[in-house]
Amino acid sequence: MKLIVTGATGLVGSEVIRLALRNPAVTSVVAIARKPVLGLTNVGSESQTSKLQSVILEDWTSPYPESVIQHVQHADALTNLAAHVSKPFRFIYTSGVTVERDQKKTVPFLSEYRLMRGRVENAILDFAKQHDDQGVEVTVAKPGGIESPGRNAISAPFTTMLETFGHTPTVHLSELAAAMIDQCLHGITKDPLWGEDLVEIGQRALSPEDYLS
Repeated sequence: MKLIVTGATGLVGSEVIRLALRNPAVTSVVAIARKPVLGLTNVGSESQTSKLQSVILEDWTSPYPESVIQHVQHADALTNLAAHVSKPFRFIYTSGVTVERDQKKTVPFLSEYRLMRGRVENAILDFAKQHDDQGVEVTVAKPGGIESPGRNAISAPFTTMLETFGHTPTVHLSELAAAMIDQCLHGITKDPLWGEDLVEIGQRALSPEDYLS
């Protein structure tokens, strides 16, 4: 599978790349970001760093240059372009448990941001419906808090707030990334992917040595 990762230098994107390089089923990883993807750590001896192509895209609002399009041709999956991609083409968008798709709903805090992100989710899902005959499949990963080595522990009050949304409040970074890769490889099972879904899929896909340490 040829995997495209946007936001490749961020927390989640970096972990998706690390696990993809360790996964023999992923044959190519195209990392698109505003700066080069360099100095990956905790990759492990099992990884194949030669699979990684770092592509710089500074302007995300203009049509993609030919140099970028050439890198994404014949891709099978994208995690958070569509040009000459394979079928099916699977797109996993990373959002959050607090994001609201229902634009008529009263949202008590950060309402403008949460509804805006909800519009993005809706647009992505609508795009997939419009291009269903072209093999486009999408889902949205909606974790709560993301736990990761080296980051401050998620506070109890924040965890309590996340629990009010009715889903597993936190997910380990490696489980989130592994779940997204699994859905790209084996097919999208549902939308959205809530915290409990990401934990279950991620734990099933990971070996103990795969976790970020």
